[in-house]
Amino acid sequence: MSFVILGACLDELEIETLNEDEQQSAALVVEAVLTDEAITQKVYLSRSSLRLDLETDTVYNPYIPLGSRPVESVDMEGGATVRLLGGNGTEYQFTEGEEGIYLSNQPFALEMGIDYSLDITTSDGKEYESDPLVVQGKSQLTNVYAEKATSDSGEEGIAIYVDSEPQQGTPKFYRYSYEETYKIVAPYWKKDDFRLTDYDPCALPVPTYTLEILPREMQNRVCYNTISSTTIEQLSTAGEPESNISRKMVRFIARDNFIISHRYSILVQQRVQSRDAYSFYETLKSFSQSDNVFSQIQPGAIYANVHRKDGSSESVLGYVEAVNVSEQRLFFNFDDFFAGEELPPYAFGFNCNLLTAPESHASYCLSGPSGGGCPQSTIERVNLGLISYYEDYSEGLVPDASCPGPYVFVPRICGDCTLLGSNVKPDFWVD
Repeated sequence: MSFVILGACLDELEIETLNEDEQQSAALVVEAVLTDEAITQKVYLSRSSLRLDLETDTVYNPYIPLGSRPVESVDMEGGATVRLLGGNGTEYQFTEGEEGIYLSNQPFALEMGIDYSLDITTSDGKEYESDPLVVQGKSQLTNVYAEKATSDSGEEGIAIYVDSEPQQGTPKFYRYSYEETYKIVAPYWKKDDFRLTDYDPCALPVPTYTLEILPREMQNRVCYNTISSTTIEQLSTAGEPESNISRKMVRFIARDNFIISHRYSILVQQRVQSRDAYSFYETLKSFSQSDNVFSQIQPGAIYANVHRKDGSSESVLGYVEAVNVSEQRLFFNFDDFFAGEELPPYAFGFNCNLLTAPESHASYCLSGPSGGGCPQSTIERVNLGLISYYEDYSEGLVPDASCPGPYVFVPRICGDCTLLGSNVKPDFWVD
C-alpha cells in the first residue's frame, strides 16, 4: 500500500507490510543519525521482535531517542563490521562497544557535497548498504527563547520557541528534538534522618533494632533530572518565500508542571534533513496521531533506506540519516514568569502528608493473634526505605493520628530528592 503526505509538497512514500514468510524471521534494524559535528558517531543494530507487546518488546521505536530505549528485551545485533564510505575516498571504521552499538574509531564530521554510504556486514556474512546519504544544507539556530503563553486547549504555561537562518546549501526540511534538565528541591527535607541497624523483625518476644536520628550522610535536598524528547517535531519551508525560521514552537510546558517549579534548562537541537527523511518521519507521526484503524500499522513495517547488496528482497527496518546539527541551550526560573505565585504541585502531584506510626511492631514470628490495627510501624517503613524523618511527634503536626508514635515522617520522595534525580549538579548547569 502507499500513503501520500498532504500539505507538505512531498513525494509519495512507498510503505509495505511484511509478508507471511518475512514474519517468521527477525529483520535487521539499522538506526543512525550521522552528523556534521566532529563527534564519535554511533550506529545501532538490532533485530525486530516477533513478540506482540509493542510498548516493551519492539526494537524499533522512532519516538524514543536513539540509544535511550530499554535494552533488556531487545535483541541487539553483535559481531557486525560497520563502515561509512565517502564518495571522496574517505572511510570511517566503527567498533562495537556495548552489544549492538557501534562507535566510530575516531571522531569525524560529515562534509557537505559528499555522498556517503553506510556499509554493514553481519556476523553471518550478509552484506548491506544504505542509499546515498548527503548533508542537504546548514542552518544555524539564532535564538531559543521562552514566553508565557496559552495552549490551544486554553491551558496557561510556557512556550519555547526557536529562530534559525540558513547558512549553506538548500535546507528545507527540519526535525527538532530537545533534552530538558530541571532542578528538584525536596520540600520536606531535613538535615537529619532515620538510621536503622541490628533490625530483626522475627526476634522474640519483640523485634530487636536500634533506631537513631542522625545527620544525613549525603546531600539529597537538591537534585537534577534530565529527560529527552520522545515526539516527532518537524518543519518544512519547501515552497515558502521566506527560508528563515521564526517563532517555531518546540515545547509547551503547562503552568502546573512540576519540572518548572524552580530552575529549568532545555537544550534544543535542530537537524537539517533530506526530503526522504522528512517524509519517513511524517508518516510515522501520522500513524501515531490517527484514530483510523489503519493507524495500527506497525512502524516496523516501514522499510529502511538500507538494503542487501546482493539485491535480495530481505526486509530491513529503521532509518539512517545524514544531517546538519545546530543546538542552543536556554535557562529560566519559575519566578521569571510567575513571580510570587504558588509553585506547581510537587513531584507530579505526589501527596506529601505528615504521618506518624508506632515505632515498633509485634514480632513476625509471634504465634497467635498480633492485635493492633495500627498502620505499618516506623521501623518497618524505614527498613523498606519508604519514609524520611521530619520532626519528633507533636499532636499539632498530625492532629488526626489514630496510632501516634514518637516521630513524624513523610514519604521518602518528599524528603529525599534522589528518588527523582541525581544529586550531582550537571557540568553545564548555571544557577
